[in-house]
Amino acid sequence: MSIERSQLNFNEVAAKYPDFPRFVMLKTDIHRRGVNYTDAALESFDPDRHQSGGTHIFSSRDGKLTGRPESILLRDGTLVLATPTPLEQNPYVVDLIGGKLTLTDQGEALDEVFYWDKPDYYDKRTSNGTLMQNVVSARPQRLYVIPNRYCHFWTDGGGCKFCDIVNNLKQQRTEIAMQTKIKTDDLTETIREALKEKGRFTAVFLTAGSDFRGEQAFDRETDNYIAILQAIDKCFAVPKYPSQLLCTALKKEQLQRIYDQTGLMSVTMDIEVLDEEQFNFVCPGKAKWIGYQEWKRRLYDAVEVFGESRVNTGIVSGTELVAPTRFRSEDEALEAVLNEADELAAHGVSTVHMVWQPRPESDFAKEQNASLEYYVRLSQGLQDIRRKYKLSIDFDDYRRCGNHPDSDLARVFS
Repeated sequence: MSIERSQLNFNEVAAKYPDFPRFVMLKTDIHRRGVNYTDAALESFDPDRHQSGGTHIFSSRDGKLTGRPESILLRDGTLVLATPTPLEQNPYVVDLIGGKLTLTDQGEALDEVFYWDKPDYYDKRTSNGTLMQNVVSARPQRLYVIPNRYCHFWTDGGGCKFCDIVNNLKQQRTEIAMQTKIKTDDLTETIREALKEKGRFTAVFLTAGSDFRGEQAFDRETDNYIAILQAIDKCFAVPKYPSQLLCTALKKEQLQRIYDQTGLMSVTMDIEVLDEEQFNFVCPGKAKWIGYQEWKRRLYDAVEVFGESRVNTGIVSGTELVAPTRFRSEDEALEAVLNEADELAAHGVSTVHMVWQPRPESDFAKEQNASLEYYVRLSQGLQDIRRKYKLSIDFDDYRRCGNHPDSDLARVFS
């Protein structure tokens, strides 16, 4: 079945939605299409000053790990999480023009951009000899911890179809000797070293693969998060600090254990697709072990543990349009997704979206993501829902994450 999609280009979308911030729209389209760096742009990349890629939980769209910039910042400071993409897939191109790093499209210079500055701790090693950037990676204002890089849904073919976490782990173990799990003493040392950069970081973030093992399903995952968070807790003199855990939809008693035993302040449990039928297709492991309706119930339980504006769920937007799907158009999909997001918000749960970037080692490698207009309308719709229910997104906003175009709008539309 052919799905009706918007065919408007960037300038046409910008003209149709003049109140939507142009920098956020550009960020959205860069996420959607990816970037490619010219030789001149790469020659201006200074590995002693700029942050390079290589320790992600997911791979790039060109299948390579290292040797390129982590990503770019737009001129107004907008954080972009762009993945390097082959030229044949029509990405934006970063070039060096007149001595300035410049974003271009089809040869047209659009605006100046900047590489991320590398944190001071990146080139240091722990007492165990582990390179600190392989223990804790960074976004410009957030420390990024991946306790476990293996997802157990993959053991019986239940991995999410847009995801390449396990295939990426295999590549990282081969090419950069990445460990599957981090050691808690390495973690404490690295966080302490990072915090010496006064004013640089505003939050700590954890994400990992799902682990359904344990006396109750996901007890092993829960125990691991508690151990990791307690290692981080040692670096702070207060009982709670700005922190976010992205995890499986754990039961209320598991979440309560984490909240009571650690300094964690907020939790995100990504449902990935806001449509039950498509959820079952896209996320077979999550459907088998938890299920769509139970996932929602656990999000509501999480609000009772962490409080309103401290719980959200993320969606990989555009995967709801991959066939077989019940939606005949982007309009139909958008209405359904926003209706579900409204229901979640009525229970105190925010929804944020990540622009889906098809990865070469995922089941959806050759599928098409949504149009720019769809993503613009989705971002505005999610922000409007948060305003309607007076939900804050400060723990997952444009500074602390940068991966969600809708949360960027919170700094423009309060």
